Amino acid sequence: ISLACEALNDKDIQKTKELSANYINVVNEENKRLGSMAEKILQTAILENGKLKLKKEEINIHEAIDEVIKNISIQVQINDGVINKNYSAEQPMILADQVHFTNLIFNLLENANKYSPKKPNITITTKNTANGVEISVKDNGIGISKRDQKKIFDKLYRVPTGDIHDFKGFGLGLSYVKTIIEKHNGKIRLESEAGKGSTFTIYLPEGRKKS
Repeated sequence: ISLACEALNDKDIQKTKELSANYINVVNEENKRLGSMAEKILQTAILENGKLKLKKEEINIHEAIDEVIKNISIQVQINDGVINKNYSAEQPMILADQVHFTNLIFNLLENANKYSPKKPNITITTKNTANGVEISVKDNGIGISKRDQKKIFDKLYRVPTGDIHDFKGFGLGLSYVKTIIEKHNGKIRLESEAGKGSTFTIYLPEGRKKS
């Protein structure tokens, strides 16, 4: 939101109605997401008690991912980065909680950008499996050592980065992502190597409503 507001103070952007409208839309959408994030933190305690109730509906994963990319692109562009889309899933409909699905995709893309300090090159890929869809987020970042991979989904755990970079966060993101995926009867796996980037791949069952 602060980046968008800073951009809106630029006189050249103010003169371009389309650009101004885009940034205003980012502020509006991110303000809504901020409310969802606050709710997410509150729900962390609910997750621990096993009382989280998902509001499942049919959603198009490509449309949902596009919306996330639109809102996070300003962060990636600040780092001279790009987000590539490789949508191979011919059947993109799943039964899922719209808010939580959006949050987990945002978290994965945000981490990909955050941990790729030099010109992030992020690729998000979708494909159909026998009974659902796979979504992978690949980055060219600092990677994760085998030792740290064992703890990466633990609540409040953050990968040690020494004094090289200052990565802000509370260590809730991936723990939340894993929990939400499991609540959807899905799975998540990580492929990574220190210094060579990371790829997070999630599987979610199709689970569409019967017609």
